[in-house]
Amino acid sequence: MGRKIFISYKYADKNVYNITESIWGSTVRNYVDKIEETIDDSDHIYKAESDGEDLSYLSEDQIWEKLKGRIYDSTLTIVLISPSMKEGFKEEKDQWIPREVSYSLKAISRKNKNGDTVTSSENAILAVAVPDQSNSYSYYLNNKNCCSSGCRMLSNDKVFNVMSKNMFNLKEPNIKNCDDGSKIYYGDYSYISVVKWEDFIGNIDSYINKAYEIKDNIENYNIYKDISWYISKKAL
Repeated sequence: MGRKIFISYKYADKNVYNITESIWGSTVRNYVDKIEETIDDSDHIYKAESDGEDLSYLSEDQIWEKLKGRIYDSTLTIVLISPSMKEGFKEEKDQWIPREVSYSLKAISRKNKNGDTVTSSENAILAVAVPDQSNSYSYYLNNKNCCSSGCRMLSNDKVFNVMSKNMFNLKEPNIKNCDDGSKIYYGDYSYISVVKWEDFIGNIDSYINKAYEIKDNIENYNIYKDISWYISKKAL
């Protein structure tokens, strides 16, 4: 069954691996294009803006109204994590990605064309980490020797607070304590799960279906919908 998909990303982030033949390298937008191409060949519906769509004539408030309408009409938000997705000199409330994620997590009521009130459900959300210019994910994902089985560490200071607070937020998580004092989380412990680009692009439907499976159990998670929250690092 096709899904309505909105993609949230830092358009001009150039600190990513070149997936084009251009000598100028790639931006995150090129990764969005790859997703859009895959979606076009499936039953899914792409709800975000297309490359080259001109919104320059609109004010920021008008752009936001357009984006909110597209998020409202979607059921899945994919967030692309990239090395320079955050603008450190701006507050999070003034950046597009946290605003889009926050809005995606809310049930929004709107009037339809008949004047009836229709309330949307919270979106399923999936985070996809794209590789940096050296084709590495170490800016965000690192393998560690937490227990004998090892673990994966997420550097959540690299993402926005509204994202990090919806990771490791299962109300009753399955946790193993390691001898070194660290903890490993098992299962679907995050409402916003994280996958590497190389894994995601080769098996999109599987990861999309998992995001909806998690969404179907949203009551099992502590969902944070506001933009400003404390950031921490955790292992899985």
